[in-house]
Amino acid sequence: MSEEEKKTNILYSKQVLLLSGLLGILIGVILCAIVIFALVPSMMIVTKESRLGLDETVAELEKATEQNGWIISTVMDMNKSMAKHNVEFEPRVKLIKLCHPEYAKSVLATDRYISVMMPCTFAVWQGDDQKVYISRMNMGLMAKLFGGNIARVMGGKVAEDEKKILAGILKD
Repeated sequence: MSEEEKKTNILYSKQVLLLSGLLGILIGVILCAIVIFALVPSMMIVTKESRLGLDETVAELEKATEQNGWIISTVMDMNKSMAKHNVEFEPRVKLIKLCHPEYAKSVLATDRYISVMMPCTFAVWQGDDQKVYISRMNMGLMAKLFGGNIARVMGGKVAEDEKKILAGILKD
């Protein structure tokens, strides 16, 4: 094999290696994107079964919320709200909107854009299996995504308080 052929083979080998590496990176990025799109929605919203009926769950959440220093701004009955607009829907769904003014002040002082996620909300809903569930945003995960003061408040105090509020209501 001549020197020219050796140089051509080496150059070709380097090009194949480079293209293989780039293809590997591209495949890796695509696979990561697929995993993220598949897993993130189930990680962002936490749903657990209640040990109580729907109305009892709402009542216990109201009591526990206030006992932990939070204020309930609204309990929205989604079924009644939709019925006002001639839309009938079953099974039942209620939203409990709650706020801790000091936590809200702390977050809003530094990151007002996060107000789109305020107030915190518990969704209490009846599944097709007739069981009652509570859904909420995963504040710990959400806080990590934002960092800074949001992580300290929402990932710390808010997440801790949510656990206290839900203790004794969720099925083990």
